[in-house]
Amino acid sequence: MQQVISVWVRDPCIRKNDFWHAYMDYEICLHTDSLCFTKKISIVRRRFSEFVWLRQKLQANSQLMAQLPELPPKNPFFNLNNGQQITERMKGLQRFLEQALESPLLLSDSCLHLFLQSQLSPSTMEACAAGQTHYSVAQAVQRCGLRRFRSEEDLEKDLSMSCDSDSDSSECLDPELRIKDLARNKAETTASLDLMGAGQEKPLSCSCGST
Repeated sequence: MQQVISVWVRDPCIRKNDFWHAYMDYEICLHTDSLCFTKKISIVRRRFSEFVWLRQKLQANSQLMAQLPELPPKNPFFNLNNGQQITERMKGLQRFLEQALESPLLLSDSCLHLFLQSQLSPSTMEACAAGQTHYSVAQAVQRCGLRRFRSEEDLEKDLSMSCDSDSDSSECLDPELRIKDLARNKAETTASLDLMGAGQEKPLSCSCGST
């Protein structure tokens, strides 16, 4: 039976570093029955610079034995309020992940799994993949999304944590509740993004709230 790995890049959201500086991140939803993944459903958020890091790590780790897909080009004039630019970037990022997941060699790379199924920073993902942390790749993946797992330090302090009875925040909700209708709505979402892109300079609404 053919195994399925479905990945979506969606829900762009503007984040502010400070009053003058902002960036955009994207929700990555993964749903699979592949034996390559210990976690079958996951939702994380990543920014463009983290995609660049991932491609560099995959390229280095594969030692040129795999042809890596390309990322959408970096645009020095990227506008966080330009719907068309955002739509094109999301499509390019999703295409990059879909093509990377088709490669058995890249699928064996721990950095790819940590990127898709944890919220660790690039430097910590690199350390974890190299066995330089107190927790394994599998433990980092399993802990992602738990309410009390708010930082990398939390993971190091207690790897046995699980959601408490007071875990009513979205961080502890089963990702399956959010992703089960995603495949059915994929075409509608793409159409909506294309329509939004036609407006070009129309400000993009953000459904994820402020940080």
